[in-house]
Amino acid sequence: MPLHPQSGITSFKLGWYQMRHRDDGAVLAPSWGEALRFWLKLGFISFGGPAGQIAIMHRELVEDKRWISEARFLHALNYCMLLPGPEAQQLATYLGWLMHRTLGGILAGLLFVLPSLLLLIGLSWVYVVYGQLPAVAGLLYGIKPAVAALVLQAVHRVASRTLKKPTQAPVLWAIAALSFVAIAGFQLPFPWVVLAAALTGWLGQRLLPAQFAAGGGHGAAQLAAPRPAAWLDDDTPTPPHARYRPRRLAAVLLVAAALWLLPMGALLLWQGWQGALTQMAWFFTKAALLTFGGAYAVLPYVYQGAVQQFGWLSGPQMMDGLALGETTPGPLIMVVTFVGFLGGWRQAVLGPEALLAGAVLAALVVTWFTFLPSFVFILAGGPLVESTHGRLQFTAPLTAITAAVVGVIASLAILFIAHIAYPTGPGAGFLINLDGVALALTALAALALMRLKWGVMPVIGLCALVGLLLRLSGLA
Repeated sequence: MPLHPQSGITSFKLGWYQMRHRDDGAVLAPSWGEALRFWLKLGFISFGGPAGQIAIMHRELVEDKRWISEARFLHALNYCMLLPGPEAQQLATYLGWLMHRTLGGILAGLLFVLPSLLLLIGLSWVYVVYGQLPAVAGLLYGIKPAVAALVLQAVHRVASRTLKKPTQAPVLWAIAALSFVAIAGFQLPFPWVVLAAALTGWLGQRLLPAQFAAGGGHGAAQLAAPRPAAWLDDDTPTPPHARYRPRRLAAVLLVAAALWLLPMGALLLWQGWQGALTQMAWFFTKAALLTFGGAYAVLPYVYQGAVQQFGWLSGPQMMDGLALGETTPGPLIMVVTFVGFLGGWRQAVLGPEALLAGAVLAALVVTWFTFLPSFVFILAGGPLVESTHGRLQFTAPLTAITAAVVGVIASLAILFIAHIAYPTGPGAGFLINLDGVALALTALAALALMRLKWGVMPVIGLCALVGLLLRLSGLA
């Protein structure tokens, strides 16, 4: 452990990073190199969905490196959970911005999704070219039940942190049930469900405020214990760049508008409003603004649009895309990259002689318009949030929306299980065409996730292996 007596700084290795502490134990500001190496590493190891990704950031940034205190970490997390969009990616952007200004936030958010983007583009190409090979089909056959089990786990996780006992908050339970019926029974558009839930929460706050009190936080929010002082500690003054200034807010919004209008305008001039890429850009802009509750909540909306309305891909292909998304790092909403790739391939957006180039372009367009709002929410709203340090709370409309998300995700689980049970449709033989093996694998995966508390990757890996063996042996 080298000691620098003139500066009073002790350096030591921790993993990939060179950490620097003063002799009194205080952590010095992380350098650009330290921060960038961490965000790049996070992009490659961020498996396990938002709960796992947030837990990694908490362990590394709060416990190991002590770059930020527990209270400030949770304050940022609570804000990100109120926003539409992937909360883990937004949290990375927020913390990067808090430590290293706007550029730090942009790089943290980009590095969080870049490995997943590149991997999914490569896997999407393998899927469309080699997806019918027995080995690939067998792996996907096993992964799909694991995905359905993960959706069931998401229903349980969101419900457990949002819905109280039915006797304590019957209105929230009613919102969840009605949302399920609206999506599964009447195929109502997801935005209307969100709007109705928000209106119910706004009215309910006035009539029954106790039922709309803030629910529990994310799993990471339960990690609270006295710890040594952090670089950005509870009582550390807000950094100058993180203080609210109207001129800065106006500048961020102007730049964001330009970053949306310029590519959208170029697509309009090139393809017109009805062009496939233009429609993708507009549809996924709306999706980015409606993802309250995380990726699982917006998937029904994406399914309605991409599969049923535009026909960019089929229902089983959407399942396959979600399966691939679960096996790669990064936020689960990155499944939109797969949707864009297949839509660009099927629509031949650059002509039949350039299918791959068109598919890659479509994937990039979809990813850009999906994630741009997330960066804007953080860079524009971050200073306002820092000014409310210690006072930010969930609002009643957002509590109601989260309750509705429970019903929406449950409808998605039923939809996925139906695709697994009847991959080609029930047809005339309801029991004859039933895939009991896939259903049994779904039940076992759900048991491993929810009762045995296995990790996401072990469950997916084991299910993929079982599916490969079943398909190659002719049993499935």
